[in-house]
Amino acid sequence: MPEQALLLPERVQCHTGGTGGRSLGDLEDMVLDTETLRLSFGIMALALVVLFYFSAYRVTRSPYSGWWCVALLFFLAGSACFLLDGTAHQVWANPLGNTLLVHGGVAVWAGARSLRTAAPNKWAFAAIPVVTLVASVLDNPATNVWSGGPVFLFAMALTIGLGSRELWRLEPGYSRVRIPMATAAGGLALFYFLRWVAFLLEGQNGPTFTTIFGSAVTTMITMVLLVVVSFSMAALSSEQQTRALRVVATRDDLTGLLNRKAFLDLAAEQLSDRAITGGSGALILADLDHFKAVNDTFGHAAGDVALKAFATACTDTVRTTDLAGRYGGEEFVILIPGASAERAELIAGEISRRLAASPTVDGMVMPTVSYGISTYDAGTADIDDVIVTADAALYTAKSLGRNRIARSDHRGLS
Repeated sequence: MPEQALLLPERVQCHTGGTGGRSLGDLEDMVLDTETLRLSFGIMALALVVLFYFSAYRVTRSPYSGWWCVALLFFLAGSACFLLDGTAHQVWANPLGNTLLVHGGVAVWAGARSLRTAAPNKWAFAAIPVVTLVASVLDNPATNVWSGGPVFLFAMALTIGLGSRELWRLEPGYSRVRIPMATAAGGLALFYFLRWVAFLLEGQNGPTFTTIFGSAVTTMITMVLLVVVSFSMAALSSEQQTRALRVVATRDDLTGLLNRKAFLDLAAEQLSDRAITGGSGALILADLDHFKAVNDTFGHAAGDVALKAFATACTDTVRTTDLAGRYGGEEFVILIPGASAERAELIAGEISRRLAASPTVDGMVMPTVSYGISTYDAGTADIDDVIVTADAALYTAKSLGRNRIARSDHRGLS
């Protein structure tokens, strides 16, 4: 691993008599301590992979838990490569280790993006690791354990920092562990950034770089932060799995959304738990326009197609932590913790766009939708009050001609 850079020069000094009073045994003990830490890191990473796979990914099959397993495997493999530093295999092991660790950072970023249902950046998987590999190969990896060091350190800071940014971008009501996850990732990114700065200013043998950002310190910090993030990710898996188990028997048979009672029960629970909602959010009440005409013209089967298409548009648009239910007939309701009225309006518009693009049968045209939006805050205690307010806004949207969005704050109609 590049962190061994401070050890290799000391080995050379020992043979030339320039140890500065340090015995060969002391230096070997230092190497042993460093290698022991790295071996401990590898064992810990392997244990986390196994535990996280069986406790999170195998149960939920969620993209973010899969990405985290991949990241841990990359970190484990990269660290294993660095154990070959100082041997004849260093020439290929050092560049490969740098590249695998950077791939781990990219996987952390991709996993964080998946929480927002955003696809990973394809260029990141190719460009960032390839640049790291090329920089290491061109920097004498056979003799330089810090080959490509500046590029490697910056790539780690960049990818893990982008992962932290994605976590901070999640809305406040997304999860209890959002802040610990974002803070841990951000702390690791900052540490790598400071290492990069110290490396540029002093080089691999500089006093600040070797004392503050040396191998032992880096390994220990990385171990602690990986444990924090892993347990936070496991807690997030548990949160979503618990919710999924609780609503599995409370789905509407036709649309697959929550039925009315399940929605009201879960929404009331979220309003009472400020740790989840952050004390605020938005509710959307939606009604398919002229739905009876769809049934009369194309038959009830076509009406069912429209209802299922709207439900699909909802689930494809909202987060897994939001609540979407069939309120009754052709009326639907969505609770979005942490969202503003403006955010809810954008979500409603996206649902209508997806519905209009849905496939139809027998020349059927998908109905338009009217929406009423209301918001709640820390002083809101009753979900029924929020629904009544949204229903009044929905009535306004219908009275103005349907196929539009009305907000209870009266700041905009579309």
